[in-house]
Amino acid sequence: MDASGDLLNVVDVEATCWKGTPPPGAVSEIIEIGLTVVDLRAGERLARHRILVRPERSAVSAFCTELTGLTQAEVDTGVSFAQACRALAAEHRAGARPWTSWGDYDRRQFTRQCRAAGVPCPFGRRHVNAKAAFTGALGLPRRPGMAQALRVAGLPLEGRHHRGEDDAWNIAALVLFLARRGAWPPAPSPA
Repeated sequence: MDASGDLLNVVDVEATCWKGTPPPGAVSEIIEIGLTVVDLRAGERLARHRILVRPERSAVSAFCTELTGLTQAEVDTGVSFAQACRALAAEHRAGARPWTSWGDYDRRQFTRQCRAAGVPCPFGRRHVNAKAAFTGALGLPRRPGMAQALRVAGLPLEGRHHRGEDDAWNIAALVLFLARRGAWPPAPSPA
């Protein structure tokens, strides 16, 4: 745990995707990891990070580029998934800090891809589903997407939606919105 105990990693991933069914043999793989460090006590976003990841079993489709802005040439300059996981653990204290993502997609994608690659998951078990926390705190009937949640909170969407680094930064703003209202849930205790 960090000395202050108040630091949180906000994570958003982008992965290879297709308009319809994936090509034969292709699987959805993480191609960008966005991470924003939040100091809950100070109420501020401290740093933003981006890790590009080279896919090994799929390619970036035209649909994926249209959605994320990421190209195959760009992700080809990235690191391997195993290297990205090591960087998260070593440089961002991913196993020690609680973390959050908008929904459970990012957590499940990491679990699935780590298992397939035989790589230890860099994150600890103290995950908070920010979408569920936001929905519950505001008493909304449905769980909104991140862009809709920003509108509900009266916050601007900064950067490009569906870009990991920018989405993590925006999710962090929503976390701080909840924290200011006293509605950010404590991270689950380590198992």
